[in-house]
Amino acid sequence: MKLAFHGAAGTVTGSQHLLSLDGHRVLLDCGLYQGRRSETYERNRNFPFVPREIEAVVLSHAHIDHSGNLPNLAVSGFDGLIHSTSATRDLCSAMLQDSGSIQESDAKYVSRHRVEQGLDPVEPLYTVEDAIAAIRLFESHAYGRPFSVVPGVRATYYDAGHILGSAITVLDVEESGRKLRVAYTGDLGRVNLPILRDPQIVQDIDVLIIESTYGDKEHMTVEEAGVGLRRAILDVARTGGKVIIPAFAVGRTQEIVYNLHQMTDRAEIPPIPIYVDSPLAVNVVEIFRRHPECYDTETARFIAHDEHGNAFGFDKLTYVYSTEASKRLNNQRGPFVVISASGMAEAGRVVHHLRNSVEDSRNIVLIVGWVAPNTLARKLLNGDPVVHIFGEEHRVRAQVRALYGYSAHADRTDLLDYVKALQPRLQRVFVVHGEAAPSQALADGIRALGVKDVVIPGLHEEHEI
Repeated sequence: MKLAFHGAAGTVTGSQHLLSLDGHRVLLDCGLYQGRRSETYERNRNFPFVPREIEAVVLSHAHIDHSGNLPNLAVSGFDGLIHSTSATRDLCSAMLQDSGSIQESDAKYVSRHRVEQGLDPVEPLYTVEDAIAAIRLFESHAYGRPFSVVPGVRATYYDAGHILGSAITVLDVEESGRKLRVAYTGDLGRVNLPILRDPQIVQDIDVLIIESTYGDKEHMTVEEAGVGLRRAILDVARTGGKVIIPAFAVGRTQEIVYNLHQMTDRAEIPPIPIYVDSPLAVNVVEIFRRHPECYDTETARFIAHDEHGNAFGFDKLTYVYSTEASKRLNNQRGPFVVISASGMAEAGRVVHHLRNSVEDSRNIVLIVGWVAPNTLARKLLNGDPVVHIFGEEHRVRAQVRALYGYSAHADRTDLLDYVKALQPRLQRVFVVHGEAAPSQALADGIRALGVKDVVIPGLHEEHEI
């Protein structure tokens, strides 16, 4: 029985973990790698395994760094089942098609400029049609209900509390009479966050694959993040600028909208326009409404008493769907707030908003989660004085601020508490989905809890379990 780590090893993107036993191959997640454009294209296009030899994918959740390369997998020969929760299936139906559309439009935009420079055009990584081919392979499952994956492997999903439908996957594996219970956290959520339930504790685990995004950090609270968000809005209300928030359309956007809704109800912010500029976010809100079973008690109570009957809609909030309406925002005078995908600022409408906003000192860019190295969001966060957007140089004069309290990832305390709850049976831990320092810090913390066999796998490393 072997585990190979073909993504999210030494970085926080592109999750792909391959389980092999008795001639069967099961892929845990199939995420899109995000980083330098040239590197990401080649890395995402070329799998380090033969797609048609994969018999099943067990998907933890819908975020693109965990699900976003499924279209490539499907058109490269994979024709097995993609297992997920029902909410994840609904989200992926929207997100993968949106991702395909973004790939097509970005390739068209970049190609037009390349042709003007006498260079060859580029092809999209995948298309909407490719995404639909992947969606046809989904099979959904409820939390707590075991299902067969391949001979010798049964899986059960438990609520991870990260985004809608996110799951901790428990694999009951049997090979040559040997039984093993393996848990994969996917992305583990935080306790006491609004909207979703807390992560479920699973039992009797032998081997754990755990994320480490914030393995060396403690988050500020949601309340503290709210103070930072409110301050940014008050600042642009005074200067007439914009607050630009690159945010994933699933999870982060809803958290921020919910927080803004509460601030508006309490009259803590001035009544300036707030725009969610993402066709995907419009679809995602409808999916959230279809899955109230994922809400925590606080959110259910808020919706029941809200005059709009909606946690994600209020009078000053506008969801922008059309391209024309999005373009009009570029010429609209502030103050206003724009929340737009993607969180890494590498694709989608937020790139155009940043292109039109970073050179104006009245504006504020809020980074509200972890961002991968070499992405536009990371370069802004690092304080680069000049950034390249669509191949053009732009001098950064806007303020760039970070608010990590909105992160839906467990922090160091959350992660260690989760591992502690799995003892004394836990024998081995693989630390993934983290940069070097956070992964090492978490691994050291887990060893201090008494787990001796803790591994930080390198990219494409294979381990016997």
